[in-house]
Amino acid sequence: MADIQRNKTEVLLQRTQQSKRFFKAKSDYVTKPISEAGLEGLSLHIMLQLYTSLLILSPFGGRMSEISNSETLFPPRKGNLCEIQYYFSWDDDKETGKYISWTRKVCGYVAAYASKSPRAAYMNYRDLDLGMNKDANTSYAQASLWGLSYFKNNFRRLAQVKTLVDPGNFFRNEQSIPVLPFGEK
Repeated sequence: MADIQRNKTEVLLQRTQQSKRFFKAKSDYVTKPISEAGLEGLSLHIMLQLYTSLLILSPFGGRMSEISNSETLFPPRKGNLCEIQYYFSWDDDKETGKYISWTRKVCGYVAAYASKSPRAAYMNYRDLDLGMNKDANTSYAQASLWGLSYFKNNFRRLAQVKTLVDPGNFFRNEQSIPVLPFGEK
């Protein structure tokens, strides 16, 4: 059995990346209807200029908006018409700047229709444009710059839980939930 496990480990360590594809993904929550002219501008003048772009609109409302924002950790329910997910991909790393710029341009175009104060984002697209932790000791106030975009008022509650279960902040990344200072609730 140990030999089989060792062989699996060796296979995983020796594998090569199949694709050299790069991508950038962002998201928004739409709070007011996008006009026909706005949709036309978005599709014709922005999205169609890049053949590797994808725009996903997920409708909200109905029963989903009856659930309180504080009832689950996924807060963008009430007041949002839909979620937009932007996805751009490219093959040459020399084009990264161009595609990052395009992504930001599309988000800028949609800003008039998107949530504000803070502009909300889908938590499973780590959007480093929103901000990121400087190190393992990033404060709650600093992390709130991006954390409130994903979790709204649930961010404080998540930091309280993180402080209880991972007080040493072992599990962290660029946008991980911070631990609160000792004694702070």
